[in-house]
Amino acid sequence: MATREAVLAELKQITDPASGQDIVAAGIVRALNVEGGAVRFVLEIDPAHAKVMEPVRADAEARVKALDGIRSVSAMMTAHSDKAPPDLKPAKPAEPKGPQKVPGVDRIIAIASGKGGVGKSTVSANLACALAAEGRRVGLLDADVYGPSQPRMLGVSGRPASPDGKTILPLRNHGVTMMSLGLMTNENQAVVWRGPMLMGALQQMMMQVQWGALDVLVVDLPPGTGDVQLTLCQKFAVDGAIIVSTPQDVALLDARKAIDMFRQLNTPILGMIENMSTHICSNCGHEEHVFGHGGVVAEAEKLGVPLLSEIPLHLDIRLAADGGAPVVVSKPDSAQAEAFRHVARNLIAKGQS
Repeated sequence: MATREAVLAELKQITDPASGQDIVAAGIVRALNVEGGAVRFVLEIDPAHAKVMEPVRADAEARVKALDGIRSVSAMMTAHSDKAPPDLKPAKPAEPKGPQKVPGVDRIIAIASGKGGVGKSTVSANLACALAAEGRRVGLLDADVYGPSQPRMLGVSGRPASPDGKTILPLRNHGVTMMSLGLMTNENQAVVWRGPMLMGALQQMMMQVQWGALDVLVVDLPPGTGDVQLTLCQKFAVDGAIIVSTPQDVALLDARKAIDMFRQLNTPILGMIENMSTHICSNCGHEEHVFGHGGVVAEAEKLGVPLLSEIPLHLDIRLAADGGAPVVVSKPDSAQAEAFRHVARNLIAKGQS
């Protein structure tokens, strides 16, 4: 089996046209990962040299693939910038430029949250499966690059194949076509990337994955209002965003910021979902509002956006997600599954998915 050292030695045989050094010494090779015969790395380049560097990328990929014990190689290019840090003084938000459609995808829905831990990825997985159960052709892109959880939630494992070194073949389960950066890395491996690398990876997963014909692509975003959200909404034609929040004030504070970001980017807000809304004791049937109640309802009314659903805090939802079969799939007749199916039916009825 080829080692990391063997791969680096092969890459050192390739010259960087800009500096004259080998591409390892020039610091171009980033995020190199060698595991079980699969090799992945990124070439971080000056955007002005993209055309010149494409043959270098192809040569690097071919050389590594020729090593003994190598089954697959994925070499991606991303661009860095040496511009000064942006002025942090208040300014008008930049207008999105030229958002494009993803080939074969009719609609794109972003699932977002202002903060982490509110169950956004659980909602994304269940909503994707609920839409598939309603007969829609559904894709799910796990764009939460720092904490990709969709492979576990959808019960998907293995490495995506690439027949030509450029096109990526996604995986599929529960009627949902899925792609995640988590499929490209070890489960315990941290993604230590700067903003430009994240943006390049997102664009490749949107445009180089062979999604096929989809009625809707659900994009599970990372929490907050950062590079991934901006790239998605500025580069691609996003048809709407769904904001997930828990009822307490600290979550709603950040949810408001997420809504404001999408409005600045001219992305429609399809509605809000109150997750972990209420808890019913399985022993006595007592209803308890662990995180408070009604906060998202009031906020949605105040902001003039629909409240799509109130999802209960229930053990079955957590167990199903950890087990690789969302509750919509594992317990389709339960009240918990019905909460997600209700959202899916409403989106379909309004022509939003």
